[in-house]
Amino acid sequence: MLTEKIKELEAAKAKVEELEQKIVAERAAELAGLPASFGFESVAAFVKAVRAAGGGKPVKRRKARKAAKKSKKKQQQKKKKTRTRAKITDETRAEVKKLVEAKKTGAEIAKALGISLPSVQNIKKALGLVKARA
Repeated sequence: MLTEKIKELEAAKAKVEELEQKIVAERAAELAGLPASFGFESVAAFVKAVRAAGGGKPVKRRKARKAAKKSKKKQQQKKKKTRTRAKITDETRAEVKKLVEAKKTGAEIAKALGISLPSVQNIKKALGLVKARA
């Protein structure tokens, strides 16, 4: 019983391989006849017409795509506005102290006051609100 199934499997594999070979041969013949079926003398003339119909742009290579991506990224970075330096006033320090006492995190304080997290840390340190490391 098992040997019959193995033979059946081998026959099916052979049939699949035969079908694959037929498909490859038919595809090659069909592609070779494609330019003539559209009235072109050669493959080169057919390719030229297809490119013209597609906008005439040559296919970009991988390096060209990477370079284009990098230049686009640089342009986006140039467009970004640089952040202005925050003015730390006595009012800002008082707000930081109040928010620390309200158990807010440094990130929450920074976002609420529109200053950077390191600025918040510096203010907390100056006010003595940070525990010393052991």
